[in-house]
Amino acid sequence: MISSIITAAVFMVILGVVLAIILAIANKKLFVYEDPRIDGVDDMLPQAQCGACGVPGCRPFAEAVVSGEKSPSACTVNTPEGNAEIAAYMGVDMGETEKVVARLACAGGTHVAYTRAKYEGLQTCQAAAAVSGGGKGCSWGCLGLADCADVCDFDAIFMDEHGLPIVIEDKCTACNDCIVVCPKDLFSLQPVSHQLFVACKSLDEGDKAEEECEVACTACEKCVVDAPEGLIEIKNNLAVIDFKKYDEILVDRTPIERCPTGAIVWIDSKLGTTRSSVGKAAKQSNRTESLPQA
Repeated sequence: MISSIITAAVFMVILGVVLAIILAIANKKLFVYEDPRIDGVDDMLPQAQCGACGVPGCRPFAEAVVSGEKSPSACTVNTPEGNAEIAAYMGVDMGETEKVVARLACAGGTHVAYTRAKYEGLQTCQAAAAVSGGGKGCSWGCLGLADCADVCDFDAIFMDEHGLPIVIEDKCTACNDCIVVCPKDLFSLQPVSHQLFVACKSLDEGDKAEEECEVACTACEKCVVDAPEGLIEIKNNLAVIDFKKYDEILVDRTPIERCPTGAIVWIDSKLGTTRSSVGKAAKQSNRTESLPQA
């Protein structure tokens, strides 16, 4: 009896020693070193977990900064002082990252766009879009039920008096949430230097588009003629800007001046959005009352 107990005890000791040796070897062979600076950078980040920097979360961004793949300035949510602190901690240059903001490709508020049916269901854009595309005459237009404003964690979007979302560029972090939530796919992320913008997504032909929204693009091609060669082209009844060429040539506000509806606009971070100052476009943009609804 005693010998059996001793044998079992010796076996357990030997087994424990063998397992300990195996674990020690495995720990040495499989050990993954993590730079302690990652924790330091992560602690200095705002922990918004928004993905605006191009990686999924603050810790992956900290890893990218430590590895040299990202500069501290790529975090657009953090303050300039916060990014400078990270740069000093890492002993690197803060870098320069142009601010990117969300922009809405629709100017069809209630004062210029017609509502053909009254929607009385759940008051969200996604719900309205699921019911025959919503009540708006333009199938591509903003429904104005504020899903984008509700989802924005940074209070960078508010709804104006005409039911259109307005992006506050200083607060926008390019987190992408408004792009994901919009059922009409109207938002895109643009560098603030891209000031020329088509505020329309309608693919209807000219007269039909203008019947539903007075600031719709009618594919008249005047902006194509007035813009630098190749910058704008008409695709499926809509003016489309080639933003790859935008960065290579000098672009000014000339293409907006002859737009008959004001669909193509010039965006200035300080002065706001401007349209054609003549003709129908000027009259429409100055209207304050809503159009008749169904």
